[in-house]
Amino acid sequence: MSQAAASTSKWDAADYARVGAFVAELGGAALDLLDPKPGERILDVGCGEGALTRKIAERGATVLGIDNSPEMIAAARASGVDALLLAAEDMQFFAEFDAAFSNAALHWVLEREQAARAIFRALKPGCRFAGEMGGEGNLRKLREALDEELVIRGYVPPTEASNWYASPEQFAAVYESAGFGEIDVRLIERPTPIEHGVAEWVTTFRRGWLDRAGVPQADRAEIATAVADRVGSNVADYVRLRFIMRKPA
Repeated sequence: MSQAAASTSKWDAADYARVGAFVAELGGAALDLLDPKPGERILDVGCGEGALTRKIAERGATVLGIDNSPEMIAAARASGVDALLLAAEDMQFFAEFDAAFSNAALHWVLEREQAARAIFRALKPGCRFAGEMGGEGNLRKLREALDEELVIRGYVPPTEASNWYASPEQFAAVYESAGFGEIDVRLIERPTPIEHGVAEWVTTFRRGWLDRAGVPQADRAEIATAVADRVGSNVADYVRLRFIMRKPA
C-alpha cells in the first residue's frame, strides 16, 4: 500500500511487504489509468515501499516517490527508488511533473484540501493526476468487527477517524476546489482475499488504531484472532475509489 499519511498511520515495512503485497498487485488498474510514458517525470504520492514506483520506472518514466513514513522510505530507497521523506500536504513542488500518481495512500491523508493543492502545484499545466484510494464504505465490516472486539475487552476505540474514505462527490469537490478539471472518479467494490489472513491484516494495517486505543503488544494477536473469527472469512470488504483528472492548460 502506498502510504502518504496521517500521523495515525504507523508501519513496519517488513510486515507490510509480507502481508500487504496484494495492495500493489491490485494497483495495476490505477497504474494503467496513469499510463506512464517514456521520458515523463512522474510524482508518486505516498509511494510506500516503492513497489508501484518501480513499475512506473520500468515503463521508461523518471519517478520520484514521497511518503511520510521513515520505515517505508528506507525500504523504498533500499530497493533503488528515488524517494523523499515528506507528507503529501507539505510538498513544495512547482510545475515540475508531467503526471502524478497515488495508490492506496490518499485515504490516510487527513489534510486533504492542503494535499490536493500541493499535488495541483506540483504538476505542469495540462498534466494529469491518476490513482486509487479507499472509498466510501471501505472495510466497514472489518473496522466494525475490530471496534466491537476492543469495546468487549474494555478498550475505547479512537473517536477521530484515521482515514478519509470519500464518496465520489466528496472527492471531486476537494479536487475541483484545488483547481483540477476533467475529473473522472468512480467507486469500485472489490472484495479481496487476504492471503495471510484477517488476523495478520489487523496487526499490520490497524497498528496505528491499536496504538491509539492503548492496546498492549501482548494482547494484539488475541484481539486480531477474535476479529478474524467475527468476520468469518479471509475476504476483506475493500471498496476503491479510482480517479483521473487534469490540471488545466
